[in-house]
Amino acid sequence: MRVDRQFDAARLAELDRAILDHIGARKLPGAVFHLERGHAVYEKGFGRHTYEPDAAPVTPETVFDAASLSKVLSTAPSVLILAEDGKLDLDAPLVRYFPECANGGKDAITVRHLLTHSSGLPAGLPARPAWQGSAAAQALACAQAVTHAPGSFFRYSDINYILLGQLVGRVAGMPLDQFARQRIFTPLGMLDTGYLPLARMPVQRIAPTQRARLDGDAALHGDLAPGQLLQGAVHDPTVRRMGGVAGSAGVFSTAHDVARFARMLLGEGKLDGVRVLGKESVRLLTTVQSPPGLVLRGMGMDIDSPYAQRPRGALFPVGSYGHTGFTGCILWVDPQSRSFYVFLSNRVYPDDKSNVLALYTQLGTLSAQAAHVAVPAIAATRD
Repeated sequence: MRVDRQFDAARLAELDRAILDHIGARKLPGAVFHLERGHAVYEKGFGRHTYEPDAAPVTPETVFDAASLSKVLSTAPSVLILAEDGKLDLDAPLVRYFPECANGGKDAITVRHLLTHSSGLPAGLPARPAWQGSAAAQALACAQAVTHAPGSFFRYSDINYILLGQLVGRVAGMPLDQFARQRIFTPLGMLDTGYLPLARMPVQRIAPTQRARLDGDAALHGDLAPGQLLQGAVHDPTVRRMGGVAGSAGVFSTAHDVARFARMLLGEGKLDGVRVLGKESVRLLTTVQSPPGLVLRGMGMDIDSPYAQRPRGALFPVGSYGHTGFTGCILWVDPQSRSFYVFLSNRVYPDDKSNVLALYTQLGTLSAQAAHVAVPAIAATRD
């Protein structure tokens, strides 16, 4: 555990109790919490990998399936780096890069629409009929028709980021996992972060997510034996069918590494003298870039959508930004106070029935209070 006296000790104790209460209620078996403001750091592991009494304790070194945090740790910054490199145009139509997507009203979709979830595409790929592989996922994504005119409607969509992950591979000439490792994770010293973790570390370091149902649906879990434990294999069934690497999910990480990423954003793209993103890319990632009249999103980060209200809590202002992950993960950053918090958990263990949304609100509010952030919510301006 790391703790700094600059934080409000009473609020930190409340944070600890909130997490431990949820563990005691079997809402999640374990978690790591990290709070930072300036040079002040509080980091602590809670609970165990599973509910079994002899399970490994969770520590700050525990690796978690980051789920949709992948969108902002890997996919969106990779796209923005390629734009910096002059290899793609953020306002170009998707069909410039994927001519095979020219159907179903998708001609008007731009890369910007995909990044801000304003493409009008459905939320996810169908599981039936059964399919397998990255190429099949791309073909299926290109076969989807829009339900709303691009730029006119917000819908959080994994399809948007599946296409962006495929775009990185096509433009960069290497798969998304390799590009993110070379251009983001390795330069930032995020040594425990990446896709396909079992190729890099022992399984014992990784918190398990879900156990496949004995009566599991073959279309959803056909790759799993009945009762099989997911530990080091991505929880998201679509991404598992794609081989574990996708723009929508697949990254595994530690709180320490996610904190390094947040520190880089507060450093306008640099950390420890190493530049990973240009200042303009950080601005596009973290400030409002969504079309007028829609919820407030950056080119990756959430600012003021319905999904933002719980992790932001009652005190972090609109204009702070972050993202959540389905497995029970949060990154939330407030550039105004230069503070952020990271929460990684495996709340989906063992059966994906647990709900920890009330805990998210507690974490957001108590983090701001512990870090002495006491600013009223203000309206974010379009940048």
